[in-house]
Amino acid sequence: MRFRAGWCLVGFCVASMAICGAFRASACCPVGRIGQPVVNADQTMVILWDAATKTQHLIRQANFKSTGPDFGFLVPTPTEPELSESGNAAFPLLQKLTAPEVRRVSRPRSGSGGCGCADEPAYIAGKAVNSEVRVLQQKLVAGFDASVLAADSAGALVEWLKEHDYAFSSEVEEWAQPYVEAGWKITALKIAQSDEPAAGNTVAASALRLTFATDKPIFPYREPDFQQQPGQLGAFDRLLRIYFIAESRYQGELTARDRWTGQVAWSDRVNEAQRREILEQLNLPRETGPENWWLTEFEDHWPYAKAPADLTFAASDEQSMVHREPIIEYVSTSAPPDLMTGALIALFAAPYCWRKIRRKRRTVGSPDGVSQIPGARGPLTPDAQ
Repeated sequence: MRFRAGWCLVGFCVASMAICGAFRASACCPVGRIGQPVVNADQTMVILWDAATKTQHLIRQANFKSTGPDFGFLVPTPTEPELSESGNAAFPLLQKLTAPEVRRVSRPRSGSGGCGCADEPAYIAGKAVNSEVRVLQQKLVAGFDASVLAADSAGALVEWLKEHDYAFSSEVEEWAQPYVEAGWKITALKIAQSDEPAAGNTVAASALRLTFATDKPIFPYREPDFQQQPGQLGAFDRLLRIYFIAESRYQGELTARDRWTGQVAWSDRVNEAQRREILEQLNLPRETGPENWWLTEFEDHWPYAKAPADLTFAASDEQSMVHREPIIEYVSTSAPPDLMTGALIALFAAPYCWRKIRRKRRTVGSPDGVSQIPGARGPLTPDAQ
């Protein structure tokens, strides 16, 4: 039984709270403490897909909007993921790589114109909690308290989460049940804000990498109907940016009937030097991923609404390059004077110069300034001209 992964953001606290949305409605359930909502805000993702080994690296740099002091989320994956902190420097590097070209042209003369790395303590493998839930990993990574769980039933998972201060409900149990039945692993993560209130209720998380085996590259896109929560947080628009790296150009898909609203902003090959630099910034070995890279950047104004499915990716029939429109910057130059201006000056100056020349010719050789030109009827003085 195959299911697409969902990224379930679940607010936790000792007190109980209502959690909206069921699995059929959506696969993501963001909540916070009572009276303190939490929703996903802008997200930037890197998906590195190796089709030969069917391995996906999902690197996540995201912000959340919440008025609560703490919250957490659950991430189901088809297989047990490897959790690592990824380099934040990779994101500005990719942004620079896909930025529009800046062309400088002469202005027209017309005037127009890191804590929580792998060597942190608190790693436990294969610890049995009871007969139905096992903790496969437990570690501090990228500022998260992470636990990778294998559960035999959704009910057992609910009990484990309750015992570890996660607020849970029957709705989330229903959401988790298909993943548990399919043998998927659930990664539970907690993140805490600092004592100082965050500007604009926004909480920035460190870049977290999940590496796992999957038949098809995925991104957890489903979410519940947030209803009034985005408005309470001033969250009316958000941008999902995905840098997708594979052996060729890929496209995002929801269902046969529902097209994904994401658009290709940039798509082109990545040379070997760029490939090595990106891997270095992502803290990944040089041999990671396919031998030849193609990078596609997607931009999606992700609506705060229910999605029909999670997002999957497949090789596109269109393999052409896509670049952003260039930015034109006009610069001043020391160009020669305009020829038209020179012609107009010459046109108006010509009669005056011609009179000067004629006057000079007529007075040459005359001591008293009287013209001596043969054939002249009488004296020609300058005043008579």
